[in-house]
Amino acid sequence: MKVRLALCSATVCLALVSIVSAQDAVKTDPKHYTVISENDQVRILKVHYGPHEKSIMHSHPNTVAVFLTDAKGSFTFADGKKVDFNLKAGEAQYDKATIHLPENSGDAAMDAIVIELKGHAKSAMKSEMKSEMKSEAK
Repeated sequence: MKVRLALCSATVCLALVSIVSAQDAVKTDPKHYTVISENDQVRILKVHYGPHEKSIMHSHPNTVAVFLTDAKGSFTFADGKKVDFNLKAGEAQYDKATIHLPENSGDAAMDAIVIELKGHAKSAMKSEMKSEMKSEAK
């Protein structure tokens, strides 16, 4: 019984290591993430991955990403789930705060602008989205 408990505890600890160690993208992966601008509401990042480059596990708050090039790759999340993506230049997407490991599986470079939302910007965006949903429902 003690051995089983010890093995279960060890497994949980190993699973939590990636979550606990996931940090700010710019600090953990400066090769791929550069701060362009920052204020009390947003931080704007330039993102560049060469062909077949992979990041390390890191975190982002709520974000808006605008892809400057076509992008083919995957996100591996802290729970081990993997999601593939295939986006065109000019497409934009909103994502909630996350911990992930991005990978460019394409044969070309992948570039994007990521806007990380801070405090007031998150609240304002939620309010705006609720207002839009109410307007569309009418």
